[in-house]
Amino acid sequence: MDPQDLSTDPHRPYEDVMAMLVGTLFVALGVAFYTQALLLTGSTAGMAFLLQYATGWRFGVWFFLINLPFYYLAVKRMGWSFTLRTFVAIGLVSLFSELTGKWITIESLNPLYATLMGGSLIGIGMLVLFRHRTSLGGINILALYLQARYGLRAGYVQLGIDGLIMLGALLVLPADRVGLSVLGAVALNLIIALNHKPGRYMGVS
Repeated sequence: MDPQDLSTDPHRPYEDVMAMLVGTLFVALGVAFYTQALLLTGSTAGMAFLLQYATGWRFGVWFFLINLPFYYLAVKRMGWSFTLRTFVAIGLVSLFSELTGKWITIESLNPLYATLMGGSLIGIGMLVLFRHRTSLGGINILALYLQARYGLRAGYVQLGIDGLIMLGALLVLPADRVGLSVLGAVALNLIIALNHKPGRYMGVS
């Protein structure tokens, strides 16, 4: 996510708070679907899923810890306001992903449905956050930093890291779940690509 892709339209504080809560709840529900079906996605969330499956530690713990090193780059690249919002959003996703398992019980979940619905929920949640100048941190910030500092194409860096995450997943997950995870990543990114375009969204304040 590039800074110019973020909405510059002003929002009232209560609108930002509501968006933060709704967006992170959507993401946390998608995480619950993915965890139940043994799926994962890319970026730092994918790393958190992978470490959860490999170690038994919960997603929320790993997701919060993995993002810590990226805040320095976020301040340099995006500024303090964006970084603070992102820190709160990551904290809420970490918290809600832990609480969702206590709030709902999923006894049976079709893997393909979990793939498409979980990816869509995460994508919609991220879209809500993007429109209020917030992100879920992660590899994207590193990719943008490397592009600005060393001229490396951010998209290629992101793609390469996500590819490594999927390859690493083959060590701890069945191949069919990794394949479904790739499908879920496509669904997630389509949600964002089709709905998050400059000039398409106009915030009303």
